[in-house]
Amino acid sequence: MISLGIEGTAEKTGVGIVDSDGNILAMAGKQLFPEKGGIHPRIAAEHHAEWIPKLIPQAIDEAGIGYDDIDLISFSQGPGLGPALRVVATSARSLALSLNKPIIGVNHCIGHVEVGKLDTGAINPVTLYVSGGNSQVLAFESGRYRIFGETLDIAIGNCLDHFGRETGLGHPGGPAIEKLAKEGSYIDLPYSVKGMDFSFSGLLSASLREYEKGTPIEDICYSLQETAFSMLVEVTERALSHTQKDEVMLCGGVSANGRLREMLNVMADEQGAKFYMPEMKLCGDNGVMIAWLGILMNSVNGPLDMEDTGIIQRFRTDEVEIPWVDNQKTYLKLPERLIAKGAESNIIEGNYLDKKVILKDRISKGYRIREIDNKIRKARTKLEAKLLSDVKNGGVLSPILYDVNLDENVIAMEKINGSMVKDIITIESDDLAYRIGQEIAKIHGQNIIHGDITTSNILVNKDGNPVFLDFGLGRYSDLFEDKAVDLLVLKKSLQSIDQKIANHIFDIVLKGYGEKNILKKIKEIELRGRYTH
Repeated sequence: MISLGIEGTAEKTGVGIVDSDGNILAMAGKQLFPEKGGIHPRIAAEHHAEWIPKLIPQAIDEAGIGYDDIDLISFSQGPGLGPALRVVATSARSLALSLNKPIIGVNHCIGHVEVGKLDTGAINPVTLYVSGGNSQVLAFESGRYRIFGETLDIAIGNCLDHFGRETGLGHPGGPAIEKLAKEGSYIDLPYSVKGMDFSFSGLLSASLREYEKGTPIEDICYSLQETAFSMLVEVTERALSHTQKDEVMLCGGVSANGRLREMLNVMADEQGAKFYMPEMKLCGDNGVMIAWLGILMNSVNGPLDMEDTGIIQRFRTDEVEIPWVDNQKTYLKLPERLIAKGAESNIIEGNYLDKKVILKDRISKGYRIREIDNKIRKARTKLEAKLLSDVKNGGVLSPILYDVNLDENVIAMEKINGSMVKDIITIESDDLAYRIGQEIAKIHGQNIIHGDITTSNILVNKDGNPVFLDFGLGRYSDLFEDKAVDLLVLKKSLQSIDQKIANHIFDIVLKGYGEKNILKKIKEIELRGRYTH
């Protein structure tokens, strides 16, 4: 089968041709470079309308085939800019009707992942997908690509581009920032990781304030880049630790940044995982990824009826069933001395006085610069110790704190024997889910935010009671939104087990939690996720 794919979710117009063996027969594209400002949806649509009719015959010629040889028309159905998507869909429908060929719409984000796997040979990676309009950490679990982490406001590409425009560096901002960063020194900027999600708006605002104050732009670029990328890599590492996969893949237009590639590669190596990145021409938006995903989807679902080819501007990655992926994976292997290796700490069995204890060693991260690494490790170690003490006093089951070494960033705590929730939860675990909800309500009742409530960080002890671990991302807050974000982290981690189980169990958790307005706030936060351009 030969598929022709049309891409145009934002500023790049692309047409690609691929066969069912994964051979790339043609790849044609044209990028819009705005004279000033960002990407205007109407101008992007006009750009696609001009170039799609030119790129299709160009791709046909490059592939050395005729129009009759095409078996399938594939197009990016979303997410993206509405006017741009409509031009793409209209073009695809017109071509399919004129050639009397089947048509299929695909999810743009999944296209990046699948073409990356095709090019690199990665089998089942945790993927960091970063572009102008999207920032997501994805991994295949339970039949779909799950979003383990994403931006809660603007995407990383948008952040860099906005800074570039406001400071006269031009659009896109990423390349200029990367160049200037090589001459800069570190200044303190806000680092915002919220559970498995990240936020860039505060970092952008702080960077622009530094520019207005007259701080050397090289220093701002260096610090902006190091801070933003450390946040991205940390969340990717957390997803890798939670899923225990041993592959990491980077894709999307921001993959062009050499420093980001270096940081992700170092993290993967520290975790004992393999790092992959497709060749750069396949990282940005392109028609090849659309054509290839069209083949994969058509092979299991068949083509779409013409009435189903409307655009889906807010097209969630995790809405799509992915039956063609084999969920095989080789698990990370731990050194013998480790009980566990978390995203930021080594967990080691040790001794404290006459007790067998767990030592949480918050190790240095090679991917982070020293200034950021030292700041985060010391602050989190100190705060975690206080949070553990406070939640215990509040009646929440958690390890007893024995000792804190702020020089080495090590915490000694009680060893809890039990099973992780992710290993034992089933559709029939209503009692456990209700108890988890009650315990989270106790934590939040003390205005404590856990920060990383995943099914890996809750143990069930011998009495069947939930015990909460790892307050390393915790903090104090009385904000209703922060409490909702905390619960959203749990929801996302449940979805990595099974969709049906996840929905049922999370509903029971919320019943145990007992706050009737919390679900509304969770849904509001979910809708902010920047999975549109």
